[in-house]
Amino acid sequence: MKPAQHPTALRTAQLLRDAGIEARVVEFEQPTRTSAEAAAAIGCSVAEIAKSIVFRGKESGQAIVVVASGDNRVSEAKVASLVGEPLGRADADFVREATGYAIGGVAPLGHARAVRLLLDRDLQRFETVWAAAGTPYSVFPLTPAQLRGLTGADWADVRQ
Repeated sequence: MKPAQHPTALRTAQLLRDAGIEARVVEFEQPTRTSAEAAAAIGCSVAEIAKSIVFRGKESGQAIVVVASGDNRVSEAKVASLVGEPLGRADADFVREATGYAIGGVAPLGHARAVRLLLDRDLQRFETVWAAAGTPYSVFPLTPAQLRGLTGADWADVRQ
């Protein structure tokens, strides 16, 4: 683990500072694309990883980002009900275009376009969670309350 050096991770760190959150963005030599990889690199449980799952609204074409606990599978049916439209697959090109980030590194903030964001209420069971910082090699810690304040998103039941 080392301080962030990638320009995208540094931009995420600046966005956090601008929001009043003094989180330390760190990078790893190995990828942290999956919740299991991130948890192993950080030394926390998989559940403490705030993973970003991106869907595409079939009607609106808007990106729907669900920040979920790493041990939860996200229910597409619940998310579709919450956002009021059916969900489609978000391929790598759509994810990068909509969020500005590659799959495996989607941060919960600083998206390229307006996205619809939902937070998995199960993240509230932890004192600290770890989110991607814009690259598949970078993460940052924050409290669930900071995550909520940072995103303005609501807590929801999204678990399958």
